[in-house]
Amino acid sequence: MRASDADRERISAVLRDAHAEGRLPQDELVERIGAAFEAQTYRELDRLVADIPRPRRQVDRRPAQPVAATPAVPAPARKGLSGFLVVNWWLWGGAVAINMVVWLLVSIGGPEPAYFWPMWVAGPWGALLTVWTLAEQGHRRRKSG
Repeated sequence: MRASDADRERISAVLRDAHAEGRLPQDELVERIGAAFEAQTYRELDRLVADIPRPRRQVDRRPAQPVAATPAVPAPARKGLSGFLVVNWWLWGGAVAINMVVWLLVSIGGPEPAYFWPMWVAGPWGALLTVWTLAEQGHRRRKSG
């Protein structure tokens, strides 16, 4: 009985699986797939896979569906902020935290509390990021609406 293209493709899949399992070396795989596409009958195709054990279960050939994962980014990014803004907010928070710790240590170590200079780091940079964030969100609303 004559083989169809679908039959040749099925045999090629079996051969590729056997290669992936380590049952066929690369050169033999190429040779057998070439022979599969030249085969005219079922008998010729059957000879190509006669020494390969049948799979114990049917292999699902459908493409894998992507798994939805919760992104490991802060809440503002999930609300639609660009990655650039998220990174800048994290940098701002880190810089402000470091400056606050330094100010606190200087204030505790001195005779009186030091001038609150971290506001000059937190204030302008934070204000700029706030304006930038609000502008981006407004732009997205206009764009989507």
